Amino acid sequence: MIVKMNNKDEKFYEYMGKFFGSRLVEKQVNDRIYDDDKKEWYLYIENNVVLAFASIQNKIIKNIYGYKEKYLEKLLKYVKMNERISTSVLTKKYIQIYENCGFSIIESGSYKNFVTIYIDDKKVG
Repeated sequence: MIVKMNNKDEKFYEYMGKFFGSRLVEKQVNDRIYDDDKKEWYLYIENNVVLAFASIQNKIIKNIYGYKEKYLEKLLKYVKMNERISTSVLTKKYIQIYENCGFSIIESGSYKNFVTIYIDDKKVG
């Protein structure tokens, strides 16, 4: 099940609390996860457990994580269908998933652990 919520929702911290400040998650994705007020979160949940998530602020994907890549891929495809995503800088760890979901990628020497993803309107038909 995929749900959309923000940090004002009643169950938000029940689902997401363990990810904020988690050194394990930070080490896996090379990024810190913050619960900023203006972020909207898409959560992939099974059996009351978050298996993947993506946060979005001003049409930019800010944070992304997947316990297993298959969950993150399903989530990201859902997000792409339901949001107009702008160019986003995300962890390089999931580069294959971004490609599988139809995002174009720019690898820049200025980002060691990150890539820029975007939707190439010429590819969208």
